[in-house]
Amino acid sequence: MHLYSKEDTIVALATPAGVGALGVVRLSGRHAVEIAQKFCKKKIAGKDSLLFFAKLAYPDTENILDEAMVSVYFAPRSFTGEDIVEFCCHGSSFILKELLRLILEAGARLAQAGEFTQRAFLNGRMDLAQAEGVADLIASDSSASHRLAMTQMRGGFSDKIKQMREDLIRLAALLELELDFAEEDVEFANRQELYTQNTQLAYAIEQLIGSYKLGNVMKHGFPVAIVGKPNAGKSTLLNALLDEDRAIVSSIAGTTRDTIEEQKNIGGIRFRFIDTAGLRETEDVIEKLGIERTLKKIQEAQLILYLFDMQDFSLEDLEEAKIQLEAYQIPYYFVGNKTDLLSEDSLKTWANIPQLMSISAQNKADIKALEAMLLTHIDQTPDHESQIILSNARHLSCLQNTLKALHTVRNTLDARLSTELIASDLREAVYHLGEIVGEITNNDLLDFIFSKFCIGK
Repeated sequence: MHLYSKEDTIVALATPAGVGALGVVRLSGRHAVEIAQKFCKKKIAGKDSLLFFAKLAYPDTENILDEAMVSVYFAPRSFTGEDIVEFCCHGSSFILKELLRLILEAGARLAQAGEFTQRAFLNGRMDLAQAEGVADLIASDSSASHRLAMTQMRGGFSDKIKQMREDLIRLAALLELELDFAEEDVEFANRQELYTQNTQLAYAIEQLIGSYKLGNVMKHGFPVAIVGKPNAGKSTLLNALLDEDRAIVSSIAGTTRDTIEEQKNIGGIRFRFIDTAGLRETEDVIEKLGIERTLKKIQEAQLILYLFDMQDFSLEDLEEAKIQLEAYQIPYYFVGNKTDLLSEDSLKTWANIPQLMSISAQNKADIKALEAMLLTHIDQTPDHESQIILSNARHLSCLQNTLKALHTVRNTLDARLSTELIASDLREAVYHLGEIVGEITNNDLLDFIFSKFCIGK
């Protein structure tokens, strides 16, 4: 993908052919209305947005191809900032492909992946972070990821970054003014105020960086490893959580030889459950490989559910497992299984153990309580719904570079070094913040970002 000429008019089939009763063909560009008029039997006039019903005919004939709703948006008040025409047609594969062919013959070209959104960015309709929010919105598959993408697309994250950047530019401008009057030996930027503002900005960026872990969970799912000894019921628990027979269940110990990963939306959060091979000493080569993969998957998890058979587990076993789990430095909960096979006295023995939940995976008893506990674990992040949350790896890298520059500014101020050095480090911080919203861009970066979009967006 390359930067386009504004004279290019692009077309895309926004709704794939054959998927329903309706299909949408979208045109954008300088000649969009001119090309659309070749097929529209109704005159397109004026400069205000239009929505009308019209017959679509082959050019210069009365041979009707379809009857459609036609939407017209004139520049600059459109998604791309250019003239846009959309044909909402019947969802016939023949009609849509034929209309696409005729439009291409009339002078348009096929849109590349993400080109409509790229044009919106290049025409100033949105900044780069908002454009990436569009892609996240399309990919969202839970209420949490949807909420996160909407905040980014609507500019909440961008506004915060732009304000930080403006604050830095003001500081840098005062320092640049000092350099212009270096011979006068005047100080336009009070060093104590500069130090205070630099510290406040660094703290705000640290807060954003710290939110990335939660943002990544909301966007990609929260990984939970189900671990324990063989035959503890790990696969049965996975099936109970998913409410389907996803994993093979057997009374033979060591049935699970590899990790199985499945996803489930619980309370608007996507969880990625990882069923693992039972942890034990074994001479079986295949089972050993499964255990090795289990240990790797545990390191990728953000929470461990240690499942054990309450019939065959003692308090001493629990203490031993606790020592092993704490070595991973990952939050964990003990989950006692097979409560349906225990006496009331045995259940009372386990009742007061901290970080322990008792269930029957076979009977799906207390599975809802387990799910509630998982949601509570995530909600321990204070008031995350009212915060701006970071979820994009590119933004994380830019903010880390910004923070590094601000730390250098602080060290330079502490050492009472020259104004030139302070100004240089502030300019670097401004540069990295500009990368996030697209004030600083290059073709390779744009190609990479927009190539991940689907055709028609």
